[in-house]
Amino acid sequence: MDGKTLILSGMALIFIGFLLVFIGTIVSSIGGEADVEGGGVIMIGPIPVIFGTNKGAAGLAAVLAVILMALWLIAALLTRGD
Repeated sequence: MDGKTLILSGMALIFIGFLLVFIGTIVSSIGGEADVEGGGVIMIGPIPVIFGTNKGAAGLAAVLAVILMALWLIAALLTRGD
């Protein structure tokens, strides 16, 4: 995979993320009150730092962290020969 493809993929993911936040904001403002839950993952290299507002959000963030670590490992193995 060349650099241009990775840059375009990253930009597309960022755009999709902003679009989802925008759509979520509009949907929640139309629907009235809503319970807000959140969680996240900060990747420091292959090591995740997981946080969340409750166990469900933190659990989902942990699953996403495992997926991110697997993708990082696959990318590291594929680019090792270059």
